[in-house]
Amino acid sequence: MPKLAAPLAAPSSVTPPQIDHKVVGARLRDARKARGLTLTQLSEQSGIAVSTISKGERGDIALTYDKFAALAHTLRLDLDAIFGRPKQASAGPMAPSFTASGEQMIYDTPNYEYGMLANDLTGKRMVPMRAHVRARALSDFPDYIRHAGEEFVFLLAGALELRFENGSVFTLNPGDSLYFDSSVGHVYISLGDEDAEVLVCCVDTDDARPQGAI
Repeated sequence: MPKLAAPLAAPSSVTPPQIDHKVVGARLRDARKARGLTLTQLSEQSGIAVSTISKGERGDIALTYDKFAALAHTLRLDLDAIFGRPKQASAGPMAPSFTASGEQMIYDTPNYEYGMLANDLTGKRMVPMRAHVRARALSDFPDYIRHAGEEFVFLLAGALELRFENGSVFTLNPGDSLYFDSSVGHVYISLGDEDAEVLVCCVDTDDARPQGAI
């Protein structure tokens, strides 16, 4: 007799843990004050508007990756420290970091939902994320996103368009990928009714990486 097919597993009902905007903002404020910087000084050194930093510190708005990267560079922080994982001294070889499906820490913004992977691993050279792209048009963004380093995106599901400030446009279908200089302004836009789901890895160039932590 033919074997019966195994029953399909029930969809996971696990709700990914959310990163609180106010908690992240408080960490940014503490780091700024520990460096002895005013809002104006941090703005001048990072290139981020005073109003944006102030709202971010209060948790009134969700900062995008490029803003976090600029502030982290100025404050000499790893992004891990901003999201609650202070850098620790290395004690031998790096231990593997496992992130179960659906358990990545979520940082939510209007255009992107960032799922932070390996969030328990401090001092890592890349920032891996599993993200959902909500944006549907260039007009959803106040400006192109720019940050130092290089970026890799692999499309898991949906359809995605990457637009660059130099006029380049790439359309990705599931299984397609793109590697690019993230200092060139860029945005991710979902095509179709479903949000595109992507695996993204951002890597700072060596001269842009923070050299220490508070």
